[in-house]
Amino acid sequence: MKGKEAKSARLDQEKPAVCVLDASTYVGFWIVRGLLSRGYTVHAALQKNGDTDLVKKMREMENVEEGLVMFGVDCLDYQSILTALKGCSAVFCCLDSLDGYDEKMVDFEVRAAINVVEACAQTETLEKIVFSSSLAASIWREDIGSEKAVDESSWSNQEFCRKLELWHALAKTLSEQAAWALAMDRMVNMVSVNAALVLGPGVTQQNPQSTMSYLKGAAEMYENGVLAFVDVNFLADVHIRAFEDTSTSGRYFCFNHIVNTDEEVINLAESLSPLISLPPRYERKGSEVFAERLRTKKLNKLVEGTAC
Repeated sequence: MKGKEAKSARLDQEKPAVCVLDASTYVGFWIVRGLLSRGYTVHAALQKNGDTDLVKKMREMENVEEGLVMFGVDCLDYQSILTALKGCSAVFCCLDSLDGYDEKMVDFEVRAAINVVEACAQTETLEKIVFSSSLAASIWREDIGSEKAVDESSWSNQEFCRKLELWHALAKTLSEQAAWALAMDRMVNMVSVNAALVLGPGVTQQNPQSTMSYLKGAAEMYENGVLAFVDVNFLADVHIRAFEDTSTSGRYFCFNHIVNTDEEVINLAESLSPLISLPPRYERKGSEVFAERLRTKKLNKLVEGTAC
């Protein structure tokens, strides 16, 4: 650990050190890249997810990026989180299951979120948590087809998610709610970024299970105007802006586009091939257009000129 501390001490102190946990996730990796490009010292905290493609890329980056310091963490080991957070002014909490979601993973993600927030509360240098969540934490309930707009005040219904076995949505709902409750209790400054389906370079190879977990119930999302996607570069930029802008607060929906025509569905499926395959005779009818029900005034203020 002395070597890591010495490396951090040599770096330019103009920008504070920040932590990305879990940096081995798809979104976490791209946030690390974005932070490094802006001159931050980054504590990349990686859970033991095996020698994945993103972990290999991170190791390669560490060899050439003086601002990157890697830490191994276990989100159920409170002390390992504290070690990764030492000296950091912010944490980008990007919890995600690389193996997909089931009921057991829901419990793990909630416990992990609580540990991260508690560790932040015990880190004197910590100024803000940017909690990476999902639109799935806001869109699922019995009346999903209602005409009511879905915005940052909306939450998915836990029992409805359990009934339909929407484990990804349930994990994101419960972990974000637990994080908010503890952050408010410990008086820790926190904002959340609730992302749509994440698309970007290599997503089908580097983030397949999480992508498919998000898409469970995609037909219902599409028909009810809440199926949307976001580019991972844009998403990473929003996370960083949410940290840098001192006026940010609460939740921020983050998406580039709402899918509401048959042609857009086909384009989305083609972009996710071979994870998703359409029936051989599926045609580009483009006849039915569904309403767009997602609303995000807050993001527009944070990112000038965004077309959401």
